[in-house]
Amino acid sequence: MGRITVEAGHRGAMWLTVPIGVMMSDVMGSLKTEPAQSRPDLLAAPVAKALAVWPEDAPVDGDQVLVAPIDPGLADTAAFCAAYGVTLAESANCVIVAGRRGEVTKYAACVVLATTRADVNGVIRRHLDVRKCSFAPMDEAVSLTGMEYGGITPIGLPADWPILVDSRVVATPHVIIGSGVRHSKIVVAGPALGALPGAQVIEGLAKEVG
Repeated sequence: MGRITVEAGHRGAMWLTVPIGVMMSDVMGSLKTEPAQSRPDLLAAPVAKALAVWPEDAPVDGDQVLVAPIDPGLADTAAFCAAYGVTLAESANCVIVAGRRGEVTKYAACVVLATTRADVNGVIRRHLDVRKCSFAPMDEAVSLTGMEYGGITPIGLPADWPILVDSRVVATPHVIIGSGVRHSKIVVAGPALGALPGAQVIEGLAKEVG
């Protein structure tokens, strides 16, 4: 078992105990996966660099972070899931938000399941302690991360950015996220995303859609 701390808004913290699975199948939906560390050609440069120094104490070994090539025209979540037989419940989106207080801008990454929507103006704004909070403009997100829009991932982000992970993500045995580029996807155990450097697992970070 792995143990991940979940921050319960401003009401303190609780422990969420999540089973950490063994190596995932090399086929998920119709994706053909292989260890991401062996395929830097399918990763953005910052992602490949981060995987090369994957923490030894992470919930899963580095070779259990998998990658699969996809059609870049199908990188957007809904199109991807329909084409590759993957459910929204096992897909996670990484969105970049910019929070402002006075002349200071704070950036953060928010990781939420595709069945939910990040609560930018509520939980996230309060957590970052900013007056205004919104999704970062596309050109800023791309230039600051070194990743392609539509493929941004929490792995390999700037070291000083907080990574806010919805508790439902770490409670999911495995999730599919971006790889930093549009022509592939990463498959990884949900608990591993909550254990990334700079990550904070937050209950209620996102709201259910529909």
